[in-house]
Amino acid sequence: MSRVIRLRDAIRSRPYLVDTAIAVLTFAATMAGRPGGHPERAVPLTSATIALGAVMCAALVFRRAWPRTVAAVAVAGLIVSLVAGGPRTPLDLATAVALATLATHNPRRVAWTAGAISAILLAGTRIAVSDVSWMGQEVAGQIAWIGMAIAAGDSLRSRRAYISAVEERARRAEQTREEEAERRVMEERLRIARELHDVLAHHIALINVQAQVASHVMDDEPRQAREALGHIRQAGRSALEELRTTVGLLRRPGTVEELPTEPAPGLDRLPELITSFTAAGLTVDCRLEGTPRPLPSPVELTAFRVVQEALTNVSKHAGKATTQVRITYGRRDLTVDVTDDGRGGGNATSTGHGLVGMRERALSVGGTFSVGPFTERGFRVHAVLPAPETSAI
Repeated sequence: MSRVIRLRDAIRSRPYLVDTAIAVLTFAATMAGRPGGHPERAVPLTSATIALGAVMCAALVFRRAWPRTVAAVAVAGLIVSLVAGGPRTPLDLATAVALATLATHNPRRVAWTAGAISAILLAGTRIAVSDVSWMGQEVAGQIAWIGMAIAAGDSLRSRRAYISAVEERARRAEQTREEEAERRVMEERLRIARELHDVLAHHIALINVQAQVASHVMDDEPRQAREALGHIRQAGRSALEELRTTVGLLRRPGTVEELPTEPAPGLDRLPELITSFTAAGLTVDCRLEGTPRPLPSPVELTAFRVVQEALTNVSKHAGKATTQVRITYGRRDLTVDVTDDGRGGGNATSTGHGLVGMRERALSVGGTFSVGPFTERGFRVHAVLPAPETSAI
């Protein structure tokens, strides 16, 4: 099979060599041909016929480059042969090859128009040089011969167009699959990056704050230092557990280690989250407004992560600021609003990936997200997530 493919490619890479071979074979068949195999019907070959046949067949070498010109030369040569030698001529084959090539490389309308004109010219020439009528055998045969040549060329053109269209669709389908696969990989990488960022940033920020507290009160208040170290130990354990859960979800089914089955965090874990920050010295006022109800898991996770990241930014950038968390259950949405007064000596803005991650999470579930200054020194994180009552689970 590989040899056949290499041979095909070699032939396609040398079109003039192939056309030269076709021209030689056509000339040989023309010179050796005898209609019907009957001696009495044999067409005598003269030097003029041989020369004219050589010119017509030589033109076939350029049939792909200039199909219309080659067809015109072939038809004109056949007309000259009919005028000079009578109604019978051995040069019909070269004309048929030229017209078939024209039909292969031109639209159908052009091909059949050229075939009709050629048929009228050649049939009229046969009638003019002989006493046959329009319904005569030789005229009908001439028209049928041209019609078959045009039909063969048109069929070949249609087949090539069909194969080209199939190959193009296959190429586009393959390209689309590759682009879709790349897009899915990129989305999955972003999702994993957001999860790891949210899991690690929260706990590491708490560990950092508690470590500073422990270092500050180690000598004067060892009891408070031990409590801070306990919080550090708890935060580290929680970080490892959530990290194990997140990484475990990336493992393929069937691995030796069983995949974690703990559900993704939702608003039911909000009190635990608030407690972890208040233990680190942050003042948090959390309120739920409206009637709580079960929400789709992606919305629950997004709301939880937005609150988690917003409080993490306050802890890192606003220190001892007072923070207010408002979770409002609307009829068609869930509003998450986190504000701080900025009294910790900084603000809750971040140059990292936290704000970007919160925005991507909100947009991924069809919600909206905005951040900006709040009061004179504070900061606000505001997200509205779609959660219609009919979608409750």
